[in-house]
Amino acid sequence: MKIQEIAKLAGVSPSTVSRVFSHHPNISEEIRERVFAISRQYAYHPRLSNKQRNVVIITPYQSVYPVQCCVEMILMALTRELPRRGFRLEILPQDNLERLDAIQFCAAAAIGVEPKDFQHWADRFSVPLVLLDREAELNSQEVYLVRSDEAQGMELALEHLYENGCRRIGCIIHGSPGTGNVDIRQDAIRRFLQKKGLPADHSLIYFGPDEAYLEIIGKLLRQKIDALFCPGGSGGILAAYALSLFGKQVPDDISLIASEQTFFSRYGIPPQTTITPDYQAMASAVADVIEDRISGRKHAVRTVLPYLLIRRESVRAASV
Repeated sequence: MKIQEIAKLAGVSPSTVSRVFSHHPNISEEIRERVFAISRQYAYHPRLSNKQRNVVIITPYQSVYPVQCCVEMILMALTRELPRRGFRLEILPQDNLERLDAIQFCAAAAIGVEPKDFQHWADRFSVPLVLLDREAELNSQEVYLVRSDEAQGMELALEHLYENGCRRIGCIIHGSPGTGNVDIRQDAIRRFLQKKGLPADHSLIYFGPDEAYLEIIGKLLRQKIDALFCPGGSGGILAAYALSLFGKQVPDDISLIASEQTFFSRYGIPPQTTITPDYQAMASAVADVIEDRISGRKHAVRTVLPYLLIRRESVRAASV
């Protein structure tokens, strides 16, 4: 189908259809909805202009950990990679999305937001939306996922502890069940521990907000753990502090792996072994999606990238 045919069916001019697809602000909502409805009915996938290089970065509007830590590090990578490829950026909090109707842009990338909030994206926009750091069932041709392999990341950390002789590993997963990547992480942790024949019951695997770490670590120490894995949020900082209050030394008494925190992990005492998403690879993947979409090339709906392990001094070496 051509743009002229959509214009005829919608009862508007081809130039009006072009303005709808380029998100021109001077288009009525009625015409916009009519054109989008016809394009969806006939599976029309508009070609984006190479001249339009504005990308909107959507961020959470509340500073909530662990989301905010991840947001900041992904945002840093995007602000390096996208301008290098000739894109201009606009940062937009999620509670100000109505502004999208008043600006022209060729793509959007949303960091640390819930996919359900964007399930009707294609009803309003004909440009790609890239959701970062989330998994979702997709029902829109314009939505793409770029995320880290959560199961691989959990296994990467636990395998490192196992290789260094840890056999009773306690875990605190930052967040609440049903949010973010929490459930994926729990399932992966339990599967790994069971595969290795290690204890994997509820007395060793917890969910935790910041204020609960001290209490949870007290419970884990009563379970005689020899290692602690704290994926997400500021778990590394909180765990190190809590262990010190209980008189435990890292790594002499307890080996510790957490998620990378740029401004703490390497400077902790001792410096912390961590897992981290490959933020630069994530930013490159976002740019690849946008460039392929602009050029009319097909791109995979999902891009899943491996975690990295940063080895420092918070895991005790296995006895020889």
